[in-house]
Amino acid sequence: QVQLVESGGGLVQPGGSLTLSCAASGSLSSRNTMGWFRQAPGNQRELVAAITSGSSANYADSVKGRFTVSRDYVKNMVYLQMNSLKPEDTAVYYCNARSGFYVYWGQGTQVTVSS
Repeated sequence: QVQLVESGGGLVQPGGSLTLSCAASGSLSSRNTMGWFRQAPGNQRELVAAITSGSSANYADSVKGRFTVSRDYVKNMVYLQMNSLKPEDTAVYYCNARSGFYVYWGQGTQVTVSS
């Protein structure tokens, strides 16, 4: 069983920055993808960014150039550096890990961008 625990959410002004962290524990296969999804009220959960165990990353078009996903393979953590935040980035952000048929989710952390 894999557990994912997020941290780093909060309230930030438009144009500000925030870094989310996710710690993974348990037996996650060495070939895996970790990343971040988000869900705003009334919207479906959507992919924000993901990074494979081979360090290949992909991003939603709406965050390209503003967000950066990274991993610490020793600590088994994944990060999301968010810059130039906009009100439309407001959502609950979920850490995600998947390997083969297995998919794991964190409990979510709220990010609110507002003045």
